[in-house]
Amino acid sequence: MDTATPADFTPAEGTITMFSTTWCGYCNRLKKQLDAQGIGYTEVNIEEVEGTAALVEELNGGNQTVPTVIFPDGSAATNPSAAQVKQKLGV
Repeated sequence: MDTATPADFTPAEGTITMFSTTWCGYCNRLKKQLDAQGIGYTEVNIEEVEGTAALVEELNGGNQTVPTVIFPDGSAATNPSAAQVKQKLGV
């Protein structure tokens, strides 16, 4: 996959796709909060999955900011709180 698109990573209803890195403290914090609240997510490491760093840049105006999440409706958010994720998912 040369060019990743948000559609390639649109998650199932009630879950999110989270773009992250292993060293991102904000990513680790969000994962712990989502785990605690029972919110499902698929983690995609932008340093390991080809094309995803460029996708994150595209979603964030040229910045590789993580965590960037994609919701089931195809919308994206940068460094959202667990409460924002929960509200957006309606869970």
